[in-house]
Amino acid sequence: MINTSLCYIEQDGKYLLLHRIKKKNDINKDKWIGIGGKFEENESPEDCIIREAREETGLTIVPKYRGIVTFISDGMNETEFMHLFTSKEFSGTVRECDEGVLEWVPKEDVIKLPHWDGDMIFLSLLNQDVPFFSLKLTYRGSTLIEAILDGKNVDYRDFI
Repeated sequence: MINTSLCYIEQDGKYLLLHRIKKKNDINKDKWIGIGGKFEENESPEDCIIREAREETGLTIVPKYRGIVTFISDGMNETEFMHLFTSKEFSGTVRECDEGVLEWVPKEDVIKLPHWDGDMIFLSLLNQDVPFFSLKLTYRGSTLIEAILDGKNVDYRDFI
């Protein structure tokens, strides 16, 4: 089991996204994603995202816990539990990231960028300000084959 945290930092109707183009052997290569990473020993979900945001962006965030996303994939040896956050409160100055290029992207333009199909479900839920949710995403390769939101099957295309 792998635990990760991911945050969408928001300002002026835009998300700070990471265009993953710098790391070798990156499952997220060329995709646009939020800020985050794997838990370190003894970290809570909040500890992890605060550290990851500082490391990747230079910002100190005040995270809001929004949901949990379970990833199942034939390309992964373990199930991943991703703790999902947003942050409208932060301080500091954005700096260069060694994992990719950081860019403020208008929320309505995110759909136009390369991303995982399942991301559209949780981004839509975040934009609708849905209270805490649980989402299970199953992938075969890079193809989303099943999405279950709070115990019910959903089609990602309904969230575009």
